[in-house]
Amino acid sequence: METVRQEASRESSDYTVFDRLAEARRSCRAFLPDPLPEEMIGRVLRTAQRTPSWNNAQPWQLIITRGKGTERFRRMMQAKAVSSDASRRDFAFPREYAGEYLTRRRACGFQLYAAVGIQRGDKEGYARQTMRNFSFFDAPHVAIVTSEEALGVYGAVDCGGYVSHFMVAAQSLGIGTIAQGALAEYAADIREHFNLPDNRRVVCGISFGWPDHSHPANSFATERATLSEVVTWVSS
Repeated sequence: METVRQEASRESSDYTVFDRLAEARRSCRAFLPDPLPEEMIGRVLRTAQRTPSWNNAQPWQLIITRGKGTERFRRMMQAKAVSSDASRRDFAFPREYAGEYLTRRRACGFQLYAAVGIQRGDKEGYARQTMRNFSFFDAPHVAIVTSEEALGVYGAVDCGGYVSHFMVAAQSLGIGTIAQGALAEYAADIREHFNLPDNRRVVCGISFGWPDHSHPANSFATERATLSEVVTWVSS
């Protein structure tokens, strides 16, 4: 009986820690320039590697930048974002946001704009903030997540699980992260920049590093839908 109680206590503690990390994690939109220790990045990667995947395919592969590699990649992405057609993506972007999805998207955007002092309707301000994506919000590191072309959408789904594990593991070490679908708009350019083979499909990027807690872009948190909005129970 004592063993059962100890096991139950441990499981409760594990849940509390995971729930706290999931609650605390948020998209970091301003980073400090200091690089992370390689050993710390390795810890995040080892935990993320435990991500479950369909048939244990583990389709994710990563390119991780640091130092001059980050700066060279940053310059390329900034240049492409102002001069190139952003349609060289590997996966179709959402056809439209409607209903509650549009409501949530707008709420997130307006929270961000209010935090950084951009007035509603300031289209130039919106554009400037969008361009911050391509400077990686000044992060010292970027991970480009790719999947195998032959695995299609299910490979990308597995990679989504990997991204989630990566970000929560990083949160446990005080590392800020932001998953960036915007980078995947230039998938072909990224493939060329890193000399990736044609069979690797760019899913997204993850910019990461020490968060700048003093920056207003990191001062807000988005809300989550209630369980009643997303769960349907079937009992018979």
